[in-house]
Amino acid sequence: MVYLFHFHLSMSIFVSILFVVGGNENLFSPLNSTYIHQAKEIFMSLDPSKLQDPLMSSYTFTIYHSGIFEKSKFKDYDSLLINMLDRSEVRASYLASIFEDDRDVKKGENTTLAREQGARGGKIRKKVPKTTSTHFEGGPYVASFLLGSNQVKNLVQIDTGSDLIWWQCGPCEENKCYKQGSPLYDSTKSKTFQKIDCVNSSRCFDDLDTTYTCNISNHECKYNIRFASGQVSNGFMADDVITFVSDHQPVQVTFGCGKDQTTGQSSFGGTGIAGLGRRLKFGSYSLPSQFGADLMSICLPGFYSGKTSSLNFHITPWRRTTSAKIIKDDRFLLFYFVNLYKIFIGDKLFPVHPSWWKFNLRGPQSGVTVDTGATITHFPTDLYIVFCYLFRREVGDIPLVEGPHKTLDTCYKDDPKGRPLYFPDVKLYFGEVNPKIMLLLSKERVMIHFTGYYCLAFMGWIDLTQ
Repeated sequence: MVYLFHFHLSMSIFVSILFVVGGNENLFSPLNSTYIHQAKEIFMSLDPSKLQDPLMSSYTFTIYHSGIFEKSKFKDYDSLLINMLDRSEVRASYLASIFEDDRDVKKGENTTLAREQGARGGKIRKKVPKTTSTHFEGGPYVASFLLGSNQVKNLVQIDTGSDLIWWQCGPCEENKCYKQGSPLYDSTKSKTFQKIDCVNSSRCFDDLDTTYTCNISNHECKYNIRFASGQVSNGFMADDVITFVSDHQPVQVTFGCGKDQTTGQSSFGGTGIAGLGRRLKFGSYSLPSQFGADLMSICLPGFYSGKTSSLNFHITPWRRTTSAKIIKDDRFLLFYFVNLYKIFIGDKLFPVHPSWWKFNLRGPQSGVTVDTGATITHFPTDLYIVFCYLFRREVGDIPLVEGPHKTLDTCYKDDPKGRPLYFPDVKLYFGEVNPKIMLLLSKERVMIHFTGYYCLAFMGWIDLTQ
């Protein structure tokens, strides 16, 4: 099976290891702080209650930057951005704990069983590592869902590192559900809601994953998931429909009906998480797996964008796209790996050594990870040291200063008179040097602006062994 991941070139997408966006063809691009300040003010003035989902085709979801819904908790945009950077660091640590730990391969610890259909239709049972027993909550992007027969609109975080879809599910017992910004989905008011029977069907993956257990007495397929933030969600697996705005076509999905979220408050007022982990033939509740989608295309909003974007399955609706073939790694079946072949800083070729993409010194080469949960691009430490040196050299005479955030080490002071500063573009090629598989990073896709500084939107991979 060939799995393609398409990126739209008119919006920015911030991903762990990989930083994907569009731009123009100049080698250097100007950044103007006056324009950026105006964009931040417009973003902070947006009224989330007035956002309208555009008409979308089937298997297409509207995407928003989650900052739109959480900005009211912060005094200004820069405070919001610092919070995003802190969460991104937690996300990177979460991923590092997965990729740096080879216990799954060496000893078979912390594993689950996954079934895949064999070539002749038989079921093959094989050991596949369970990524982690603790998950990450708090990603920067949310998707709009119409849930149930009564089409309750809910905002759900999207996560390429998860294979579970869950959302808060009323009626809730006292203090069991956190306060959310959108109406609560109530399963008793949906005519299409139905619990999964774990005794008389094989749709509960309790023999594959310790996240799920089968309650023999009431036939409920229970789930329990813990997040790195300390939040816990548990409930039972069920079926209901989601409806797409354009053609009002209902599609059945299996989801976790969250009855107990014990930490009391969500990070942005959303309702749950939509797992976008890679499609598996069996053993996964992710949207690609449930939709049978071998093609997923995504366009994510930029830092200051209040506009909607989209997440699409089975189709690519844009004329300008970049496709990257997915590399399979049997240790981490849910994650998306691509072959980052060449990097250019301005017009200077930056050599990429294959060993830099090995997450574990004793493990196979995996490529780089596409992740919707990160704000900053993370490179392997050895690669980043060279990349950072070459980037600074290309910048030239602009003085390097100490940055305002601990994760950013290449920063420059804004011009006091508001004049634009010029920074080199970065080009990424996947698999080969071909314009059709090149992603151009320019302006704020390369440099983050906050508290009067421009800082490089890259950093080294977190080494948990030190």
